Amino acid sequence: MSKLADIVTEFEASVSADMDDQALKQLRAAYLGRNGAIAAFRSTVDFASLSPEERAALGKELNEATARIEAGIAAAKDKDGPTSNAPAVDFDTTLPPMTSGIGAIHPITAAQMEIEDIFRGMGFRTYNGEEAVTEFKNFDALNIPADHPARDMQDTFWLENGMVLRTHTSSMQNEAMRDFGVPVRAIFPGRCYRNEATDATHENTFYQLEGLYIDEGVTVANLIAVMKELLDQVFGRDVKVRLRPGYFPFVEPGFELDFWTEINGKWRWLELMPCGMVHREVLKHAGVDPDRYSGFAFGLGLTRLAMLKFGVQDARLFNKGSLSFARQFTATL
Repeated sequence: MSKLADIVTEFEASVSADMDDQALKQLRAAYLGRNGAIAAFRSTVDFASLSPEERAALGKELNEATARIEAGIAAAKDKDGPTSNAPAVDFDTTLPPMTSGIGAIHPITAAQMEIEDIFRGMGFRTYNGEEAVTEFKNFDALNIPADHPARDMQDTFWLENGMVLRTHTSSMQNEAMRDFGVPVRAIFPGRCYRNEATDATHENTFYQLEGLYIDEGVTVANLIAVMKELLDQVFGRDVKVRLRPGYFPFVEPGFELDFWTEINGKWRWLELMPCGMVHREVLKHAGVDPDRYSGFAFGLGLTRLAMLKFGVQDARLFNKGSLSFARQFTATL
């Protein structure tokens, strides 16, 4: 195919390093364009009359010719010094590169990660469950009767299929005991939903971390020890805690845990989380023998803890999506 070789030879004689970008574009069109020399050559070939071997050989030659022309144009562009129509650029290659801005971990996520690490050190596993759960997991399995106010439409988001958006991560207790068996130590972090008005300390979407410890011989003393170890590490000091009686259907006895902290320059007791010994009925619903096993559970509000840890006064800021708010925590995290 001497004609194809002649086209390549003619191109190599035409291309020059002195050509500017516009001239190179025109040269490429003259040889590789729709109406260029290579296309004109292809139009003269009767491919149907060629044998398979001849078509393969011709195809190879066409590819090689096209590649040589492309390489010649690229070499003409990639030459020392600027092209004739490009301004010279004074660029110091030793300068550090420009960096793009990077994001920061959300303060609630940071609090969750820290707490997960603390509990991991105490032998707890992390269990992530579904946010849309059955009525049984969210209520019945936790000894919350059918006439309990929490089941009303004003407190719970019900879905058309009969499921609910979980109102607490306690909904994972039954599933965890059935999946892992007992003894079990687990925490369940995640989002919860309640149909209520929002203000500086309440949100309809909030983050909670439930904890569950089931074994033989577990007592309130174990609950206090675990909670104190958690708060000591989170706040980096020796934290005083106390329990007050509280009622929650899924624990008996139930408590409100307070801790001694400074608020607006004054030290006082602050309510932090509900907790207590897991109710016998909750154990039975999970297939656990309540005469052999006991345990405790607690529900830590991650949103509330993040507010205390980072000094945030309004819970609504966490869900606002404000970059100016998030950037305040870049150095902290």
